[in-house]
Formats: sequence, C-alpha cells, structure tokens
Amino acid sequence: MADKVVTAVSAPGKMLLAGGYVVLDRAYTGLVFALSARINVLAQEIPTSEGVHLTEIVVESPQFLEAQWRYGYHLAEEDGGIKVTQLQVGTRITANPFVESTLNYVLTYMTRTSKRFHKRILKSARLTILADNDYYSHHTSSPTSSAPSIGTGRFARFPVTLSDAHKTGLGSSAALVTALTAALLTHFLIFDLNSEDGKHLLHNLAQAAHCAAQGKVGSGFDVAAAVYGSCNYRRFSPSVLSKLPEAGKPGFATKLEDVVHGMNGIQWDTMIGKADVGLPQGVAVRMCDVDCGSQTVGMVKKVLAWRAQNPEAAEKLWGELQHFNEALEDILKAGKTEDISKAIRAIRILVKEMGDESDVPIEPDSQTELLDALEEVEGVYGGVVPGAGGYDALALLVKDDEETAQRVEQFLDSWSKEKGGRVSLLGVKGEMEGIRMEDLTVYDGWVR
Repeated sequence: MADKVVTAVSAPGKMLLAGGYVVLDRAYTGLVFALSARINVLAQEIPTSEGVHLTEIVVESPQFLEAQWRYGYHLAEEDGGIKVTQLQVGTRITANPFVESTLNYVLTYMTRTSKRFHKRILKSARLTILADNDYYSHHTSSPTSSAPSIGTGRFARFPVTLSDAHKTGLGSSAALVTALTAALLTHFLIFDLNSEDGKHLLHNLAQAAHCAAQGKVGSGFDVAAAVYGSCNYRRFSPSVLSKLPEAGKPGFATKLEDVVHGMNGIQWDTMIGKADVGLPQGVAVRMCDVDCGSQTVGMVKKVLAWRAQNPEAAEKLWGELQHFNEALEDILKAGKTEDISKAIRAIRILVKEMGDESDVPIEPDSQTELLDALEEVEGVYGGVVPGAGGYDALALLVKDDEETAQRVEQFLDSWSKEKGGRVSLLGVKGEMEGIRMEDLTVYDGWVR
C-alpha cells in the first residue's frame, strides 16, 4: 500500500475595502483585507495494492451533494503540457472550471520543474476541499440536521449541490485556486510555502490558473490576498498573461514556466504592500450577509464602458476615489478611529456617484439605507459595499468587542423583520495572514 501522507493548506477569503473598479487600472491601488474564513485543501495519494498503478485525480468537496470530480491526465503533444480530462461520476459529468484549470496549470508546471524540485512522483491523488461555513448563506442552504456531526464544527454539511449553494461573496474561487495550487506544490515538490520566493511563485501560478478559469485577465487582488494576506495592491499588466496559450496547446508548457518565473521578457509588475496595511487597536473588519449576490462581471463591463465613453469625467472621479482610498488607508494604519467614519462617508459618496453615472447598482439604494442605519449603531465606525459592489456581503469597521457585535446582531435581526429578507452578521473577521500550512488535527473525521 502507498504511504498515507496528507498535506493540508488553507487560503483566506478577501474583502476589497477601498479600490473597487479603480483597482482594475495599474494607475490606482486597492486596500484589500484577508478574511478569517478559509478554503482548505488536503492532498494525499490514493492507496493502491502492490502492482496496481492509477493515473487519476479525484477532487471532492464532501460538504455538498454530488461534489466529486474525477480526472484522467495525459501529456499533450508539441510542448502542450499536462491536460486533464474529466471522467464520468455515476451517470453525470458536472464541470468545475476552477478545479480543472488549476490542475492543467499546476501539473504542467510540475512536469517542468520536477527534476529540480522532486519530492514524490504523481501517479494518483485525492484532493479534499473544505470551506469554512461563512462562505455560504446558512439560512438558504442550512446544514442538514440529519447529517452526522463531523470535525470541529468549522465545516458544515449542506443539503444542496455546490452550484445551488448561496455564496456570501468572500472570494471562494480565488481562495480555492490558491489553496489547490499550494497543496499540490507542497505535497509533490520540495516547495517552501513560507519563503518569499515560494509565495512569489505561488502567486504567479495561481494568478495564471485563476485568470484562465475566469476566461479573462482580472485585476488579481483576490489571489494576491489569498497568497499574501491583507495588503495594498497594484495590479499586474494584462500583457503578462496575454500571450500564454491555452492549456494543452503547442508551447503552453514552456510559456507557462516563463510566466511563473518571469523569464524571457516576461516581467511581473504587481506591487503588494504588506507594511502599508493595518487596523487600529480594538477595531475589527466584519461582514454582513445579505443573502443575495451580484453578477460582478456584467457590472464591471458596464462601468468600464461608461469610463471609455466619458474619459474626462471618469478620470476625475477615479482620481478623487484614489485620494480618499489612500486617506482611509493612512487613517487605519495611524490608528485614528475618530476619522474613520468621515473617510468612509467620502468614499461612499463617490462610489454612489460612479454607480449613478454608469447606471450600475454599485451601492444599491437598499444597501445605502442599511449602511446609513448601521452607522447609527454604537460601536460601528462605518461600512461599505466592498469590491465591485451590488448585493454581496457588506463590510463594516466596528469596535472589536462582544457588546458591539451583540448590538449589530440585534439591529440586523430587527431590520430583517421590518424590511423582509434576511441580513445577518457573519462570524468572519479581517486578518493579516495569507496562505499557510495547517495541522491535520483541524480535519479530524474528514481525512480518509
């Protein structure tokens, strides 16, 4: 039987407190906080009898129904790298583009580097994904009461498929791709996840895989937060990934290695400032689930179209937003709690203006009403609709004590009853740390 070595890593979710839309342009920056809600990935070989060899990768998310994906893999011709092929599970094939893209990219990279960083040969592997509960709205897809109690309670079982689960908008796809990438690299290669070189490599590979899965080159702040944690972020130039062929196409393997290592004319120009980010003592980042969600891609396209049609007005607005975003960053780092509310209000006014001008509900009227009311709760410094806006979870800066949390929870309960729908305070908080190795005792009952 093969040895049962298990490697566990986790990557945090994200919340873009300041920099929505402007972070898409390298001329501007975003203030992004990592979140305590994490996507966890456990990697292990599939035990086989002596003489039996498998070339299969099994990926599963046991918290959800029908959440297993099986892949075969082969070496593509003409330097195309490793290409995975999804296998049928029972009578169905349900695609998971983020998992599939990550496997294509990471396995290809591993074949290019295994001679230098070999630890164990990849023949077969089982990858188990476990998501902290705050990634999903419990009042629409609540844990099953009949399901057995497993683990420490961090990982609830849900009575729905993954596609039917209501996400809270904490950045699960970027955290998944980053954690999956890190789990494969650390399990099968000699790879130091704690070194700056290791994080840099992980960041570049995960960015490439995540952009491929999305079908576009995004700003990448979500992957940066998953790797490095809370930071001030300036995006990389889209040209870094623009000439990378599709997985399996001629030349993909060599070009991917060039991209990951920044070789042969490829220059990563991402700027990630860890030292620039902080929170005043006794202040916490909290999230409110509004159990809805937004089509972020469509919203971004409309805002960018408005910007292209109104360049002078847009640049003036974006420049003002950058100024106030930087002011909030400075206030938080300096610990000036008395100035937080004013800084957040200035940002919200400009974001609302951007939404009105582009006809995009970046801060919808219902969110405006809720945020204005929350500002009146004792211990709440202010809040925003983070990132691209819409109806995803709200971000609050609050006094970090139990009394404030109770006041916010009581307010949200009353608000839900009065207005209809459900709004609730999530347990997740902002934190500074990014990707990390985990102790296996966290996953008692989930490791096979």
